[in-house]
Amino acid sequence: MKILKFGGTSVGSAERMKAVASLIQRDEPIIVVLSAMSGTTNSLVQIAEKLFQNKKDEAKGLITALHDKYKQVVEELYTSEDKKKQASELLQQHFEYLAAFTQDLFTVHEERAVLAQGELLSTALFQFFLEEHGIASVLLPALNFMKIDENEEPDAAYIAKNLKTELEKHADHKLFITQGYICRNAFGEIDNLKRGGSDYSASLIGAAADADEIQIWTDIDGMHNNDPRIVKNTYPIAELSFDEAAELAYFGAKILHPSSVLPAKQKNIPVKLLNTMEPEARGTTISSNSESGKLKAVAAKDGITAIKIKSGRMLLAYGFLRSVFEVFERFKTPIDMITTSEVAVSLTIDNDKFLKEIVTELEKFGQVEVDQDQTIICVVGDFISERSGSGLAIFEALKQIPLRMISYGGSKNNISVLINTENKVEALTKLNDGIFDRSGANA
Repeated sequence: MKILKFGGTSVGSAERMKAVASLIQRDEPIIVVLSAMSGTTNSLVQIAEKLFQNKKDEAKGLITALHDKYKQVVEELYTSEDKKKQASELLQQHFEYLAAFTQDLFTVHEERAVLAQGELLSTALFQFFLEEHGIASVLLPALNFMKIDENEEPDAAYIAKNLKTELEKHADHKLFITQGYICRNAFGEIDNLKRGGSDYSASLIGAAADADEIQIWTDIDGMHNNDPRIVKNTYPIAELSFDEAAELAYFGAKILHPSSVLPAKQKNIPVKLLNTMEPEARGTTISSNSESGKLKAVAAKDGITAIKIKSGRMLLAYGFLRSVFEVFERFKTPIDMITTSEVAVSLTIDNDKFLKEIVTELEKFGQVEVDQDQTIICVVGDFISERSGSGLAIFEALKQIPLRMISYGGSKNNISVLINTENKVEALTKLNDGIFDRSGANA
């Protein structure tokens, strides 16, 4: 069995949905995981924000506008009047459901139900299209098998058991359609895997089904060696290890959700990143294999805050770092990078929601300095700490860029540096010119 996930741009219009339908017609068992149509989740987030603000008339306006957009999709997607009627009735049900939230107070749990409508709509409309064209398929409701526990982590055992049950109900079928992103929580309420979670859904489903391969279809031909939105002359990477891909996804490569690599890695299921616009392109294969001694790619993560704690008491102080880390644990704020000296520790976070409270707590240990508007630049490769000259090439390329922090040796797969965000474009460009050649081989 193969898992094929299609992102929002891949199903972003009637034309794109038709193209996806042609890609999934294969003589093998397939589970197709769909995101919401591009722009839908953003619209639903705006609707939820207006509801929270009790701006009900504005919410109604946004709901009507989104409904009109989907009406146009229905007109373009189907040819038979029966299917147009069936799809229109479906839209009416979903948008009446959304409109009902404008009548009462709005809660967090209701917000999650609102956000789920995008995937529920895209999969239902796609299933109708397959039915119209006589393509045998089954719509599997993700809410019947996708679940997170009380810690908001996927319940792998539950997912595997209930997915198997759903598949066994339709043992005579090979093609299954389901939703990405959405799930139920430990209380049975509608919830989600956070933004970008459809990749995660595909990987979790692949692991649960013991799939042979997971395919992530987007609008770009694989993971590139640098950010193609910023840097010229980038190229797709043919092969990455699971660890390399995880590093790149975490540190800013937008094509892949950071959490989506782990379930596939645990079951050793290859993941392919492919392009719906160029289905014949090779893309990127992520597996347990890796080319030794190569610098693979560069990624950048914005929105970083650097915190430095300086204290004379730190020298030889037993438990000092533990006390510092406990502050971040109490406020559920992950740390990205860390460097230490005898009298100071510097670290970075990407969530400043509790920054004020964290700083107040840290000031009990010493002088605290905060720098915001920072960016982590991550250079990823295989065993780069053992490759002679790799570090030199990287820092030679960045010699004109002020470096706030350097992380080297914590992982065999990356070197990370912290810079001011205003230097990001220059840093990425210089790295592209300095450590990669135009043929795709390392300099």
